Amino acid sequence: MKAIVLISGSGSNLQSIIDNSSYIGLNIDCVISNKTDAFGIDRAKNEGINTHIIDNETFSSRQEFEIKLIKVIDKYNPEIIILAGFMRILSPYFTNKYLGKILNIHPSLLPKFKGLNTHKRAIDAKEKQHGVSVHFVTSELDGGPIIAQKPINILPSDNPNSLAKRVLAEEHIIYPKVLRWFAQGRLKLKNNVALLDNKPI
Repeated sequence: MKAIVLISGSGSNLQSIIDNSSYIGLNIDCVISNKTDAFGIDRAKNEGINTHIIDNETFSSRQEFEIKLIKVIDKYNPEIIILAGFMRILSPYFTNKYLGKILNIHPSLLPKFKGLNTHKRAIDAKEKQHGVSVHFVTSELDGGPIIAQKPINILPSDNPNSLAKRVLAEEHIIYPKVLRWFAQGRLKLKNNVALLDNKPI
């Protein structure tokens, strides 16, 4: 399956996807970053994957940035767009164009803790569990239909960094598994419902 991965940072989930690409059934045609210093771009180059940097700060509006992003994406005609630490809110203009083809991984048990700083917020809220969610991307921020989640217990000794490390380890397991479902044609979005083997998740 032809894929494009969007990143903003170190690209650890990108590396996990690359390492598991045969298992997933994925061919990553291109990695795009909106940050010039994203280490994930180096990871992609080391694997011989095409890369593009589209610095959102050089555009006067979100729409101008997304028009450029769409132009690059459409050149590759991907079957799936994978968000892997892509730290930009995407407008309905973008998400509706690729609806059902964009997946994201988020470091919380959605719908709890949408947005940023999820680990600190979970600890501050005295949650007993935290975790990771994979979901379809829709126009609602971190609000698309949930496909899979993995909870972990918050330990009394946890701080945001230690919790983040344990959540990230689970991200590297769950994301390839879900992407494999999509590549196999088992996972679909229909009428804003995530379906696995034609059954609502």
